[in-house]
Amino acid sequence: MHGAWAASQAMRISHQFPGGSITEGDFRDRLCRMFATQVEKRTRGSLKFSIYPNSALMAPNAQFGALRKGGLDLALVPLSYAGAEAPEANIGLMPGLVTSYQQGYGWKNAEVGKELTRILDEQGLVVVSWIWQAGGVASRGAEPILRPEQVQGLKARGGSREMDMILQDAGASIVNVPSNEIHNAMKSGALDAAFTSSTSLITFRLHDVARSLTTARGGGYWFMFEPLLMSKTVFARLTKQQQAAVMEVGADLEKFALRMAMADDQQVAGYYARAGARVADMDAESLRQWQEVARTTAWRDFGARSDSCARLLALAEKQIAAL
Repeated sequence: MHGAWAASQAMRISHQFPGGSITEGDFRDRLCRMFATQVEKRTRGSLKFSIYPNSALMAPNAQFGALRKGGLDLALVPLSYAGAEAPEANIGLMPGLVTSYQQGYGWKNAEVGKELTRILDEQGLVVVSWIWQAGGVASRGAEPILRPEQVQGLKARGGSREMDMILQDAGASIVNVPSNEIHNAMKSGALDAAFTSSTSLITFRLHDVARSLTTARGGGYWFMFEPLLMSKTVFARLTKQQQAAVMEVGADLEKFALRMAMADDQQVAGYYARAGARVADMDAESLRQWQEVARTTAWRDFGARSDSCARLLALAEKQIAAL
């Protein structure tokens, strides 16, 4: 084969979520498998992919460094996990900043999305698929957590520096674990309450260890940007046609991601109710209270970290006004 599809390249896609198949299981794993199949087909087999779920290839937090150096080809990963290395990445889980899928997906073509894409490009990362997920709270306590005062005295996991900040402000002590370690931490009693995506609440089987759940069905203040990222070094080595195939398939799969994330927001309630947990939906007043806490703590702190963070936050706030 000549020209565009010349040499066959084998690529690795890493993620921390449970493995499944193209039709069954955690939608983030399914999306990686759909991406691999469709790109391979479009590039006539010149790009082939192996998928490593469940942190089988490397630890969740090691993925960013590996992508940046070109040691890993692709990863589907919560952007806020890169916050220690690139503070701007924490905008991907900024409590109360994104409160709907419409707003989150609106970022891609808005100024905030273009600025975030530019920053990630400088970090050596290419956003292939924009994926947003709403999240809720699984708790060992019998009362679903709705208001800030309810986390007082609890050992809680927020999922990002800024989420942890608002929980701490409300009186919780923070336990820092990636989503694939929440189950064990809750089971052992090291953790009382965990904020994570609806999909993780289901596929990590947290209903086995929780007595109550707060869902994001009525909106939420926990929205995670969890993109499929590609190493810029690796992307640059591809032909123009291969690059186009990667980006087109990535964009096409965003509709699937949105549909699945919203379905999980609905389905999570059933899983927990059947396990005997008490289930509540986030309400507008509780959401407003958390947003107020976030505005004066997490947002302010993020904006003060650098000019780049301040600019990103201002552009994101425009998206709230635009709705």
